[in-house]
Amino acid sequence: MAARTKTSKDRPSYRCTECGWQTAKWLGRCPECQAWGTVEEYGAAPAVRTTAPGRVTTSALPIGQVDGKQATARSTGVPELDRVLGGGLVPGAVVLVAGEPGVGKSTLLLDVAAKSASDEHRTLYVTGEESASQVRLRADRIHAIDDHLYLAAETDLSAVLGHLDAVKPSLLILDSVQTVASPEIDGAPGGMAQVREVAGALIRASKERGMSTLLVGHVTKDGAIAGPRLLEHLVDVVLHFEGDRHARLRLVRGVKNRYGTTDEVGCFELHDEGITGLADPSGLFLTRRDEPVPGTCLTVTLEGRRPLVAEVQALTVDSQIPSPRRTTSGLETSRVSMMLAVLEQRGRISALGKRDIYSATVGGVKLSEPAADLAVALALASAASDTPLPKNLVAIGEVGLAGEVRRVTGVQRRLAEAHRLGFTHALVPGDPGKVPAGMKVREVADIGDALRVLPRSRRREAPQEPEDRR
Repeated sequence: MAARTKTSKDRPSYRCTECGWQTAKWLGRCPECQAWGTVEEYGAAPAVRTTAPGRVTTSALPIGQVDGKQATARSTGVPELDRVLGGGLVPGAVVLVAGEPGVGKSTLLLDVAAKSASDEHRTLYVTGEESASQVRLRADRIHAIDDHLYLAAETDLSAVLGHLDAVKPSLLILDSVQTVASPEIDGAPGGMAQVREVAGALIRASKERGMSTLLVGHVTKDGAIAGPRLLEHLVDVVLHFEGDRHARLRLVRGVKNRYGTTDEVGCFELHDEGITGLADPSGLFLTRRDEPVPGTCLTVTLEGRRPLVAEVQALTVDSQIPSPRRTTSGLETSRVSMMLAVLEQRGRISALGKRDIYSATVGGVKLSEPAADLAVALALASAASDTPLPKNLVAIGEVGLAGEVRRVTGVQRRLAEAHRLGFTHALVPGDPGKVPAGMKVREVADIGDALRVLPRSRRREAPQEPEDRR
């Protein structure tokens, strides 16, 4: 008698107990969540099925006949957040807000919930990390009380969907997506399978109801959004909330935006009474003084499309140890080391190699773009010679290893911002374009040309003004 051949119904199937990924053969490591020893046999492999054409819900139309008014953005009541979102929240849009613990995500979103609530647009704030009374205390502190703002503390997905049917909100805020779980899916809250199911259900509800949704997401120790990468693909907008917890400045940066650009940055100030937007944040990054001080230089950095005037400070002291210290704050250590090497080799400044060097920025801003190289180099040279730079001077440009000063993007925009804040002199690479009226701009070709702006005398006299080009 011939042996019976195995069919697809007899073939076993395997599933990852961590994330729910399925496969027809056993593997030691799950390719989806990278967990070891979680792939187990759970039943026969599903039969191959084909999907027959079904009834369409809406007929396809020429794109010119599609009504675009339904996707008109509505303001959140926070102008800085509207700037990053591209004008406001679009009905049916799902926004993922991620950031480190304590950076101010819940404070900002609670403020948005109160300011966007009105008679025609209810807001539902669902918290899974705190009790309702704890959120009420924060709302009292930041004055985020409104009769049309509804608050619920839930960790069950079905209960959240039930609140949507009862309140019928125009805006849903869930804090956070990792704390809500579905009883129909195995696994603890925050697992990959649970995050995928919760996010998928809320996205479907948002699209069907025309309801805007803000989801708070956790981040890993590396700063990446926790959970499956699919979560970032499913949502419409991804925002990163950044900031040093020891500083007041907070930045909301758009990483993905289907309704606007991703080069906008919103600036906020976190204080005891909540969080407020900063339409002109440059004042946080400057030190107001009557006379210039050695070791300080100003530059203009671009955060997205927004120019910000920032101050770089440097200090050099005699080292007491064989290996001098190199300490940075707000600057990339590698870029500072490169500027030290360029100053020593190309600028003929030999006093830096055996001294302790400290460099930092003011106000907690982080300068990572190469356009700040010239300001860093001048601040180090000014500290080494103990001579201040001319007053009301900004330096913009990238410095190469050969000592050349390279062009950077947005020079005209940077100069316009510096001129608006009252700065009258600037060092820039060649061909800066149109210069603001009344501002004296000097073009420098290399680091040696830029160092000539330093007074030769070590006495603290009135510094010389750089040569100008109108």
